[in-house]
Amino acid sequence: MHRGVFIFQDDFAIRPDDVARAAEERGFESIFFIDHTHIPVRRTTPYPLAAELPKDYYHNHDLFVAMSFAAAATKKIKIGSGICLVIERDPMILAKEVASLDALSNGRVLFGIGGGWNREEMEDHGTNFTTRWKLLRERIEAMKAIWRDDEAEYRGELVRFDKIWSWPKPVQKPHPPILLGGHGEKALDRVIRYCDGWMPLAPVDSKIVAGIGELRSRATKAGRDPKTISVTVFGASTDAEKLRAYTEAGVERVLFPLPNAGADQVLPALDKLAKLPS
Repeated sequence: MHRGVFIFQDDFAIRPDDVARAAEERGFESIFFIDHTHIPVRRTTPYPLAAELPKDYYHNHDLFVAMSFAAAATKKIKIGSGICLVIERDPMILAKEVASLDALSNGRVLFGIGGGWNREEMEDHGTNFTTRWKLLRERIEAMKAIWRDDEAEYRGELVRFDKIWSWPKPVQKPHPPILLGGHGEKALDRVIRYCDGWMPLAPVDSKIVAGIGELRSRATKAGRDPKTISVTVFGASTDAEKLRAYTEAGVERVLFPLPNAGADQVLPALDKLAKLPS
C-alpha cells in the first residue's frame, strides 16, 4: 500500500514546490493539493466537517499552478488533485491543463475529481447544484474524448462541441487515473461507470472497508473487473490497526494530512509520518 500526503496550498503555508520536494526526499509516493477558486462571503451551505469554515479554503493557490510548481521541483513523486472541482472548470481548458501537466511531469498526474459541496461557490460559476453530477460526468467523458482522439467531439445534454484539435495528449494512456471523491451507492456507481478509482474521505466515512466490498460487488454485477478500480483513502488516520485493515482490503494508497502551516511545522510532520511502520 502506497503512502502519500495532502496539503492546502495556502498563501500563508509552505510553498507547493518546497513541500513536494520534501515529501519526495522522505519517500512518499504522492502529494495531493486541493481546489477552491473562491468562497462566497454570503454562504448558506453548511461546511460538512465543522461548524466554521477554515480560512484554508479561501487562501489556497490555484490548484494547477501549485501542481505545476510541485511537478517542476521533483522527479518521481506523483502529483494529485484532491479534489478538482470539475463542475467549476471549462472541460476544454481542464483537459489541456491535465494533459500538459501529465506530459511535462513525465506521467505523474493523479486526477482526483468531485462534485463539490458548496452550492453558492459552484453557482457563481454558472453550475446548477441539482445537475452537478450529470455535468461532471459529461465533462469527464468529453475530456476523455479530447485526450484520446485527434479530432474530438462530444454530444451530451450539458456539454456539446463539434470536432476539435487539442494537444498535447497525456503521457499516461489512455489518460491519468481518474479518482472520484464521494460516498454512498451513487458514488460507487459513478466510479464504476466512468472512473479508475474511488477516493473516500476518511473523516467522513468510517465504513470504508465495507464500502470497498460493496464497490467490488457492484462492479462485478455491472460487468466491470473490480481489479481495474483502485481505492485511495483521503485523510487517513495513522492508527496501525486501521492501516492494517486498509492493506488487507486492498487499498492502493492512503493520504495523510499535513498541517496548513510553514516549513517549521510541515517538515517535522513529514518526518513523523515517514517513520510510521510499514
